[in-house]
Amino acid sequence: MTKRIAVLALALVTVAGCGSSPKTSFYALSVSPSPAQSPTQAAFPVQVVAVHVPPMLDRQEMVRKMTGQSVKLSDTDRWSAPFGDMIRNVLSQDLQSRLSRGSLILPEAPTPQGTASIVVTIADFSADAQGHIELSGSWSVVSSKTNKPMLQRTVALSADGDSDANAVAGSMSRVLGQLASDIASGLAGVRG
Repeated sequence: MTKRIAVLALALVTVAGCGSSPKTSFYALSVSPSPAQSPTQAAFPVQVVAVHVPPMLDRQEMVRKMTGQSVKLSDTDRWSAPFGDMIRNVLSQDLQSRLSRGSLILPEAPTPQGTASIVVTIADFSADAQGHIELSGSWSVVSSKTNKPMLQRTVALSADGDSDANAVAGSMSRVLGQLASDIASGLAGVRG
């Protein structure tokens, strides 16, 4: 009897081991090429000090907006780093390619005196089931002297793409490039 139970238990363990989970894939945002125009001359150095992302989006799973108020968290498609940190790093690199040399100080790097802070607040940055990307929010340039905003803008950017997770990450990267271009354009008109 004990031998039968052992054989049955071994058979159950073997059958249970045959099932497999879907493969998890990881994605990263990437730097978007700068438009073929001269880099913007900023009047002072800047650094992206913060990117505020709603908790619903700042997670490892890719989030898709569905119909109505429904969202879907992917079981298999994940971000390769914390979403807010990845946005900050890629946006900084995008800005670096759009501003004159030395105008952008990378995140966490020591800043020279007079460096203004860029703060980005994201209300929404997600894809729908068809891969359409929406980014809405605002950005500000904060003076190092007064600690008050010198410039504030709201943004509503979008891109069409494919529903495939890799294509969504690529479309989101292009939207971040649009945001970097908007910030660079805004900085051109600000004097220290």
